[in-house]
Amino acid sequence: MKNRVGNLLWGLLLVAIGLGFAGNVFGLWNFELFFNGWWTLFIIIPCVISIFQNGPQLWNIIGVGIGLLLLVSAQGYFNGQFIGELIFPIIIVAIGVSIIFKDKLNKNSKIIKSLNKDGLAEYSAIFGSQELKFQGEDFKGASLTAVFGGIDLDLRQSIIKEDIYVETNAIFGGINVLVPSNVRVEVSGTPIFGGTSNKANRPLEENPPTIYFNSTSIFGGTEIK
Repeated sequence: MKNRVGNLLWGLLLVAIGLGFAGNVFGLWNFELFFNGWWTLFIIIPCVISIFQNGPQLWNIIGVGIGLLLLVSAQGYFNGQFIGELIFPIIIVAIGVSIIFKDKLNKNSKIIKSLNKDGLAEYSAIFGSQELKFQGEDFKGASLTAVFGGIDLDLRQSIIKEDIYVETNAIFGGINVLVPSNVRVEVSGTPIFGGTSNKANRPLEENPPTIYFNSTSIFGGTEIK
């Protein structure tokens, strides 16, 4: 589905360019592909297509914003130095907004809303570490926060019979999660000079329970395996 959307948008773009040049031949308009700041389209267009294809994410939203700023600067509406000084504050604001609304920006937001995530157990490791194991226990999800520290969550011997939600926040720290072999893992989140690695094996069973991870990584990361 995602590939179809991307192919459709790229195809429509090429059709529009072709019709623009055809209109020049018939004298219908004066279409110019190369205008002041045309190179910013190499930033704007892929980011816009990514938004339609993958949903709004931090990097494609920032990309569109920076591309539009560079475009209006190239058109002479704003001073180039002013735009350059404005880019950093815009990135910081975008990061803050993405953290505040990360549940809504999550590609699985509709599914996550249906899960019981209001009463999640919260675990934190600040300038320290914490090891969590749920052997033979029903695991209903959790919220994990590591700040200049680390959390190891071992779910291999836990009981997971339904879809659950796990939120991870790694800020200058790391979170490692070991999942059982009978669950499926879906990951989305906000990477800011960090990221989330999903190395979990896909289960062979049909319709297995799913763990939905929503991760924020700021100079840190979450590893799932």
